[in-house]
Amino acid sequence: MHKVYPFLILIILFSSCRKEKVSFIPTPYTIVIPSHFPQMNIPDDNPMTKEGVDLGRHLFYETKLSGDESMSCASCHKIGSGFADNVAVPVGIDGIAGTRNSMPIFNMGWDEFFTWDGRQSSLEAQILEPVPNPIEMHLEWKEAVNRLQLDVAYRNKFFRAFGEEGIDSIKVAKAIGQFIRTIVSGSSTFDVMYKYENGLSLSNSENQVLENIEAETWAGYDLFKSLNGADCFHCHNGPLMRVKKFSNNGLDATFNDEGRALVTGNELDLGKFKVPSLRNLSSTGPYMHDGRFNTLEEVIEHYSSGIQMNPTLDPMIEFGAEGGVQLDALEKEWLKQFLLALNDTIYINNPNFKDPFN
Repeated sequence: MHKVYPFLILIILFSSCRKEKVSFIPTPYTIVIPSHFPQMNIPDDNPMTKEGVDLGRHLFYETKLSGDESMSCASCHKIGSGFADNVAVPVGIDGIAGTRNSMPIFNMGWDEFFTWDGRQSSLEAQILEPVPNPIEMHLEWKEAVNRLQLDVAYRNKFFRAFGEEGIDSIKVAKAIGQFIRTIVSGSSTFDVMYKYENGLSLSNSENQVLENIEAETWAGYDLFKSLNGADCFHCHNGPLMRVKKFSNNGLDATFNDEGRALVTGNELDLGKFKVPSLRNLSSTGPYMHDGRFNTLEEVIEHYSSGIQMNPTLDPMIEFGAEGGVQLDALEKEWLKQFLLALNDTIYINNPNFKDPFN
């Protein structure tokens, strides 16, 4: 027994000196969703937290995630450009140009497929692509994670965001995904028009906006919805201003980029691309999957007289055989004025979306 007591004392002393495992419970975050928007489906495996959103914001602007530390997500998704980049196709760190336009980032929490061809079915999966892509950020995820691991501030941020130690690419994607889901655009003149049209209540400031909407803007909206007018409503409607589908909108008679068919292998998907939202068009050009149109006038002219017939043309383009809907000059101007009503300057000035390093 005399020999046992010292042994027990040593065990007790050792146990008392052991460092207690530190734990942290992240703080839930609730996204402010416009009253006329549908609810957002948040993935069960990536709940929103204040610490996760903060980490994601830092990672979104973090150049350590590129090979030469010159590029971040924000390089191709600039806040002042509606989270687009205003070039036809992006250029990566090695000076290699991509083949498709950088899609703007807003209201992505309501999307169910991502990229122009829809090859990813989750936001987190899409976020994993650009870092190792040799024509984008060109950095293996292993090295990207090592760089973050060497930064004490990031180690602490990851711990607080996920309530556990450790950094990996999945956590990076989850954090950036949380931040991107907070980027909501729903405060344009169109939103007031939509709410008024659907009998939804308006705030005092929205009533003031309503009173100042010009007749030409309403005329453009009528054209936008008219089957015998601009006929845009089949692919662009609702508060999000887009439908969830892939469409061939008659850009080409033959295809340099096969679009959705590259994913499905189905010839019926040739030349089809994800239908984008029409919000914030003034700041998110150039337009189309390859950035071929620099101005809204060019886009309107395409649908008016530039439709190219091909076997997979969207059947909703009912005047394709005539080259388009054949708008006159006044109708084109009215339509443009309505499209400009989709601009939202509030979200791009939100301080919560800006570069935290500046």
